[in-house]
Amino acid sequence: MEEKKFDLNSLIGFILLGLIMVWYFYMNQPTPETLQNNQEQVVKDTATPEKKNNLTETAEKNSAILPTDSTAIAKYQSKLGAFSYASTLPSAKEETTVLENDLVKLTIANKGGQIVEAQLKKFRAHDSLPLYLIKDNNALFNLNFTTADNRVLNSKDLFFEPTFTKNNDSQILSMKLKISEDKFIEYRYEMKDADYMVDFAIKSVGINDMINTAQDVKLTWDLKSISQEKSVKYENQYSTLRWLHDGTEFDKINSMSDDEETINNVNWIAYKQQFFSSILITETPFKNAKLGVVNLVKDDQVDTLFTKQYSTSIPLEIKNGEMNYAMNWYYGPSDYDILTSYEDKNLADVINLGWGIFGWLNKWLFFPVFNFLSGIISNFGWVIILMTIVVRIFMSPLVYKSYLSSAKMKVLKPEMEELNSRLPGKENAMKRQQEMMQIYNKAGVNPMSGCMPALLQMPIFFALFQFFPAMIALRQEGFLWADDLSSYDSVFKLPFYIPFYGDHVSLFPILASVAIFFYMKMSQSQQMGMQQPTQEGMPDMQQMMKIMMYISPLMMLFFFNMYGSGLSLYYFVSNLLTIGIMLVIKHFIIDEEKIHAQIQENKKKPQKVSKFRQKLGEAMKQAQEQQEKKNPKKK
Repeated sequence: MEEKKFDLNSLIGFILLGLIMVWYFYMNQPTPETLQNNQEQVVKDTATPEKKNNLTETAEKNSAILPTDSTAIAKYQSKLGAFSYASTLPSAKEETTVLENDLVKLTIANKGGQIVEAQLKKFRAHDSLPLYLIKDNNALFNLNFTTADNRVLNSKDLFFEPTFTKNNDSQILSMKLKISEDKFIEYRYEMKDADYMVDFAIKSVGINDMINTAQDVKLTWDLKSISQEKSVKYENQYSTLRWLHDGTEFDKINSMSDDEETINNVNWIAYKQQFFSSILITETPFKNAKLGVVNLVKDDQVDTLFTKQYSTSIPLEIKNGEMNYAMNWYYGPSDYDILTSYEDKNLADVINLGWGIFGWLNKWLFFPVFNFLSGIISNFGWVIILMTIVVRIFMSPLVYKSYLSSAKMKVLKPEMEELNSRLPGKENAMKRQQEMMQIYNKAGVNPMSGCMPALLQMPIFFALFQFFPAMIALRQEGFLWADDLSSYDSVFKLPFYIPFYGDHVSLFPILASVAIFFYMKMSQSQQMGMQQPTQEGMPDMQQMMKIMMYISPLMMLFFFNMYGSGLSLYYFVSNLLTIGIMLVIKHFIIDEEKIHAQIQENKKKPQKVSKFRQKLGEAMKQAQEQQEKKNPKKK
């Protein structure tokens, strides 16, 4: 065979070829603008074809700038027809006007007459940068209409003429899309001092012969929601589109799904983030509105710029040839106290406090207690701890009732064991149950009294589960190692992502899980003392309780790792207090010997049997007799 030799020329050729390829890829790498456009295209492609048609691409570049040469200007004005007058005015420039008070700063552009920046001055994003709800073309407000000569125009492409005036307590900006000096479409903004609410109106003058009234004027309002919080997934979970219709009926789109709804008689539309909202309110209800949401946060995403793509399409009515809508903009915090201050707007439902009794508890119990405590204590961690103590003291009678019922059942356990040994087997099940009820009745013990306190505590649990994610007061407030009680308290960053857990380790959920474990261990010990022997054909309750003792803390550990640390802090302190209350009840309040003596005294007293128990006993007796007839040979 021919001997293979080292070929230096070939090596040099491969090196040169590699250098050429590196140079080529370096020179042709995409620019940041291209990467941004590609990312937006990916987001757009995740929507269904129907949603793509209804969601406006809000990040597109506004390229329709007034041409400079005379030929191009003539062509541009010819395209606009009667609406070309606005392009001849000095205001036909890429300029802006600012409305600003101590709370909010709005920047309105001549082009489109729309808000291009909305900054909340009292708040910061999680990275300490200024907080913007609108910035860098993430929003669009547009009127789409057909002219009398069948030209389809969009207000976002046309120039408005600004007129700014300032009164003692308000700033007024009139943006007019002029057809002539006395014919125009006007956006009117009025900002008052120290108020997040901005008066807004759309009206027209003299356009009845300029617009094709047979075609709807379609209002489009789109917003790509900028992420403001440390935990994007947690923020996204509480970000949703909400609305009020028919004056009192509130509804929403599921926060984690892509969806569209067509709603009639709409009073307001809210693009809600976890702690901030962009709301369009109308005094004259919109006859109908098509609302849409696209979720931009995927399961495995830890860091992203946007959470949701919101869209609204509304046909505006033209009455007597003109438009006239009085509305409001609200760009501000989703703060329950602030929103309820606008009593005539019914904005309280923007915040999800839970339905039924859960919302009632939050509204009338937890909010007043929290506000009272936060008014006298500056540290919100201690506010949560004190509120937990108040709730636990309020619930302690139920804990006592449950523990007392367990102690009574424990005293009766020997009699239940004797009953089970005397009447074994399935054939004696009804008779055994009947005699068991007689023992309970004579002893004055209700076996259900141990379950009721636990059931009554469930509304508290679910109400607080909605309360803490809605408390903007906890946002960016620190306690111990947690720098933000509204977000997770990371003490260790993982080099990888764990599904359902995340890429970090939070300490408060670990402490809460440990507290739950010991609480359930104590509860299980008490339940084991009172639990009756397992009957034939019935599941082993002791084994099930042991399994739950390990599963519940584990679920808590995984489920709450991404949740706000304020919620985990509450459950940690709550379970510690419950353990303490149970120990006090066991060692200092309840005396099992006295309970046993009381039960013996109750047995001597004549028993009053309720009609329900009497009917239940008769039904059980009949069932036993029928069973004996079917099985006459069995004892």
